[in-house]
Amino acid sequence: MINTVPLISAGAVWGKIWPILIAILFFGLLIFFHELGHFSVAKLFGIKINEFSMGMGPVLLKRKKGETQYSWRLFPIGGFVAMEGENTQSDDERAFCNQKAWKRFLVILAGGSVNIIMGVIIVMIMLLTTHNLISTTEIHSFSDDAKSPSYGLKVGDEFYKINGHRVFSGEDVSFLMQRDDDGVFDIVVKRGKEKVECKNVAFETMYREVQGRKIFTIIYDFTIVGVERSAKSVLKNTITESLTYSRLVYLSLFDLITGHYKISDLSGPIGTVSYIADATQTATKNADTDYLFMLMALIAINIGLFNLLPLPALDGGHLLFILVEMVFRKPIPKKLEGLVHAVGMVLLLALMAVISFSDIWKLIHGTY
Repeated sequence: MINTVPLISAGAVWGKIWPILIAILFFGLLIFFHELGHFSVAKLFGIKINEFSMGMGPVLLKRKKGETQYSWRLFPIGGFVAMEGENTQSDDERAFCNQKAWKRFLVILAGGSVNIIMGVIIVMIMLLTTHNLISTTEIHSFSDDAKSPSYGLKVGDEFYKINGHRVFSGEDVSFLMQRDDDGVFDIVVKRGKEKVECKNVAFETMYREVQGRKIFTIIYDFTIVGVERSAKSVLKNTITESLTYSRLVYLSLFDLITGHYKISDLSGPIGTVSYIADATQTATKNADTDYLFMLMALIAINIGLFNLLPLPALDGGHLLFILVEMVFRKPIPKKLEGLVHAVGMVLLLALMAVISFSDIWKLIHGTY
């Protein structure tokens, strides 16, 4: 018997590689524009910048222009803007530490803000290029065997609140209902000029298996009204869907703290790249980029808002210290601030290590 080894074509290999490259490029762009936000506002205020770096670790390429060194480093897992006097005292009048508090606040705020703006732009592109109809919050019709009308829902009702959470967009209806674990909701709808409360509205549920995991699923017995794409509908839904994605970040964090999700449900850079690569392949195969754009927008807004959380080592942690300084008109001692951020960085890196290990485990066992 002759043993043979199946040959893998270059096309098949490239078909696996290029979606990953697209995902890495997108992730790199998020980091680049985040740091560019810090860099641009610092330059606008005349703050001295020693280095602008893409990547971490050993320097691969570098070029000095003026007073700033521009670097490309080995590991594409981050980047930084090194401002004079950012973490230490400096006698240079253009140093970051010697700027007024409001200027320092805006420099720090710029990074996460740029990521949020990127997410909003992606939402607009998604609405402009992938939708013939744009979803609303209004009920269009019910299925023949629908249960929810018996609890008070009617055709023409507009979802206003689901389990106490405000509904901004059609996407909100799906997101808020999928957070539930029993398929029973308290719903407030707008019916004409009135707000009508429908208590304990029950939907059928099921568990579907996805890559070896059982996923709780609500079976919708209604459809939503879609409106024609126009300048007004695109602009309105760009705002409302961006609000939906923004709130999802904080709702997910709340669900994590309360035990609704586990640490193993989180994804870091490795998992994020994997999700984007899979979405890219699916979009190419089905000629449907809806999910890909939604995922990219969600990730961009997620990164921006997460960075602005008031936690040590994150931009939001630095903003909190500056706010305290602005309120009490006295800076917090640099040693204390440095210690808090150092401890926060250690904890953050430990969390990232755990999440990255989980990501690798899922990739090996094919559960992504």
